[in-house]
Amino acid sequence: MTRHAFKQVDVFTTEALKGNPVAVVFGADDLSDAQMQAFARWTNLSETTFLLRPTQPGADYRLRIFTPGSELPFAGHPTLGSCHAWLEAGGRPQTPGQAVQECGVGRVTIRQDGARLAFAAPPMAAREVEPALLRQVLAALGLDAAQVLAARWLDNGPKWLALHLASAREVLAIEPDFSALAKLAFVGAIGAYPPGSEAQYEVRAFVPGDGIPEDPVTGSLNASLAQWLIGAGVAPRRYVAAQGTRLQRAGRVHIEADGDTVWVGGACRTCIDGSLSL
Repeated sequence: MTRHAFKQVDVFTTEALKGNPVAVVFGADDLSDAQMQAFARWTNLSETTFLLRPTQPGADYRLRIFTPGSELPFAGHPTLGSCHAWLEAGGRPQTPGQAVQECGVGRVTIRQDGARLAFAAPPMAAREVEPALLRQVLAALGLDAAQVLAARWLDNGPKWLALHLASAREVLAIEPDFSALAKLAFVGAIGAYPPGSEAQYEVRAFVPGDGIPEDPVTGSLNASLAQWLIGAGVAPRRYVAAQGTRLQRAGRVHIEADGDTVWVGGACRTCIDGSLSL
């Protein structure tokens, strides 16, 4: 039996229990893939992460990210939450104010942005959605084609079928058929709030095929949506997205485009600090 330091961090919130939790296991170099997957399945959180020694030059630490059903090459809220946990435990980045995470998509830069952390969105590939698949997804979400302003496949590690809807109200009104959706795709939806609102967009993420019917707050999806919509001239270069409203959460994702880099930021709160035995 081995013991590991452990933290559970709430991400994209200043108020504990209102964001998206990530479980963070320290010093996980001695754990097998099977042990990591089993622990992620046991926590039953959208993601559980494992901090390891880096193998790439310039990286401060290596991170492996597991959902209850599989390993991901990258995910946003685990990136911020794990960096927060690493810094809180005394981690010192090689460059002050900027940590470099090694993960499945390579190296990801995380900067300290006042009281928040923000990661540089990794490269994203976009392509058209197959019409037949789009019809199936819309049927599973209870949406009409006329409600969709645009649809794209977005891939920054996780692959998202992203839907741009006309309003935040329409995003919040979605009632998915999770059993049907589980056979189709990871799906994200975004819609704008009226001018003058506290948040500019509402976002929802549906991942029933990986054991997560609706993810509370999703960094990778928000990163891809920002790259897509800012690149298309639809979204402003700086905005706040709300996510988790239907789940009684209050996630806030801070987006800022700086040159060609999109930064995705949010506050983090440690809720559990202790150790685990495996």
